[in-house]
Parts: sequence; structure tokens; C-alpha cells
Amino acid sequence: MTEPAGLRTADDDLLPPSDWARGRAPSPGARAAWSFAALAAALVLGRAWAAPRIGARALDAWTTVFVAICVQALPFLVFGVALSAAITAFVPPSFWRRALPGRPAAAVPVAGALGAVLPGCECASVPVAGGLMARGVAPAAALTFLLAAPAVNPVVLVATAVAFPGAPEMVAGRFTASLLVAVLAGWTWALLGKGDWIRVPPRPHGGEIARWDAFRQAMRHDIMHAGGFLVVGGLAAATIDVTLPSAWVEGVAGVPWASVLVLAVLAVLMSICSEADAFVAASLTQFSPTARLAFLVVGPMVDLKLIALQTGFFGRRFAVRFIPLTFVLAVGVSTIVGGVLL
Repeated sequence: MTEPAGLRTADDDLLPPSDWARGRAPSPGARAAWSFAALAAALVLGRAWAAPRIGARALDAWTTVFVAICVQALPFLVFGVALSAAITAFVPPSFWRRALPGRPAAAVPVAGALGAVLPGCECASVPVAGGLMARGVAPAAALTFLLAAPAVNPVVLVATAVAFPGAPEMVAGRFTASLLVAVLAGWTWALLGKGDWIRVPPRPHGGEIARWDAFRQAMRHDIMHAGGFLVVGGLAAATIDVTLPSAWVEGVAGVPWASVLVLAVLAVLMSICSEADAFVAASLTQFSPTARLAFLVVGPMVDLKLIALQTGFFGRRFAVRFIPLTFVLAVGVSTIVGGVLL
């Protein structure tokens, strides 16, 4: 059913649509039931296997690390998700068109700067970038925003400063390396990218839902997903801290290139929300500051959930090119910046 012409506004033809960041999740009740059953089974099996092997001291250390990571990170996680949902629901779509230059080469650094001032988690940045492309914004600029927004926004930088007290160089290194990676990736795509490598999402039609409803839905979606990833990340970090043999950790951590690669791959696998990953990185004290910087730069740009989101939105031909490009740039730039600043 078409919308009467008199009820349409200029913003209806601009970007991003309010439903881009809400996701298409299955029934929350069914998913929660299956998740609870899987968790219960894992706990029963884990207890049967681990109880004879874990002493009280190791269990106390694991619990301390896990609780410390979650308690420190949760306020920043909630605040960042709330800001992201507010931007999705309340920022006028026409803002993006006015803010970005028409030429892709000039739009790339501007998009990176917008990412530095507009908070957003990586889950929301993919659909927002798709909305930008659907409204005619150059893919290179939209992809730059996709990488920069979850990596260098104020919430992430403040969380990094709290996680690394007395180490402002880590905050500066994260900001510099992440922004450089986003801009370099955007320029590389503008120079080498081809139109048939990326599937631009179709421009949606139909009326908007109420802005407060959009805010609540985006907030609920993001806090459920991001909170789950925070718990998983805390579990993984605590397990690494307690169970890995100290000789193995010291051996890997003592080889500069190996430690950087290990934490870069770990960032991909752990898939921690960018508002919380600094607290996990701070707990990995066995590794060098440069390796932990690589963890902070790679995580918000390349992880398992982002790989799935980017493949779903932009197609497999895009993902197999852009994701390796981003990973190589993130590792290389963070190594250089870490060597200079840390």
C-alpha cells in the first residue's frame, strides 16, 4: 500500500532508515530456551570434567578475573549501547548527506572523523553503513565509517583510559591506529574496489516506526547481543589467565611478532563489544603493550560476528576481500604505532 504523497518528508528519501540496526532475530523466547538448555548442559559436563582438575586457588583466581572484567566493563557497555540506539532512532537521516563530501577520496577522512564523534557498536555500524550506501553515499566512505565508529568513539576511548589507568599512550595509540586503519581501508577500496564486488542493500520503502519504539528495539537488541559477548569474552580471558601454562604464555609473549598475531587472532575469535574489550586486553598482562594494542585495533573491525554481518549485508565476494584487507592493515598499523608510541 503506497504512502500518500502529502505525508512524506524529505528525510524519507535520505538515510539511514530506522530499521537498519534492529536485526532480524528469531523469537526471543525460543532462543532463550535453547540457550538456557545448552548452557545447563555445558555447565553439567564442564563440572564433571573440570572439578577433579581445578583447585580452590585456581577457581578463586578465575572468578576474580571474570567478575572484575564484567563489573568494570558493564557501565560503559550499557552507556555505549544507549547512545548507539539513540543515534539510530533520533539522528535525522539528512544529516549524513549534508556531512559527507561528494568525492569518495574526500569523503573517506570525513567519514572517519564522524566515527570518532558518533558512538556506535560494531553490530550497529554494519547496517548503518548499508543504509548509507543505499542512499547513494560512496561505499568507500560508508566502509570507513563502519570501521571507525566502533573503534574510536568517545565511549570506547574513555573505557580504554579506565582500563589502562596511568597509560594515556594506550588511548592515543588505539585512536591513532584505528583511525589510520579505517581511512587506509576506505582509500584502498576507493582505489581498487569494483562495483560488482559489493552488494549494496536495496533502498527500503514503507513508513517509519515511532522513534521511541525504534530506540527501545535497538537498545534491547544491542544490549542482549553485546552483553552476551561481554560474558563470553570475560570467560575466555579468565580461562586464558588461569589455565594456560605460564611457560607457554611467556614463550609466545616473548616473541614480538608471535604475540601480536596471537592476540590479533584472539580478538577475532572472542568477538567482544568495543565498549568492553579494553578491560579484557588490560587483563592479558603476559603480553606486550603492542600486542594488546593489536587486540584493541583488530577486535572492533574484524571478529566472528562482524564477518557474519558483513557477509549477510554486502555479500561473500565483498567479505572475502574486505575482511582480509582490514585484518592485514589492522595488524600492520597497530604494530607500527605500538612501536612508536608504546
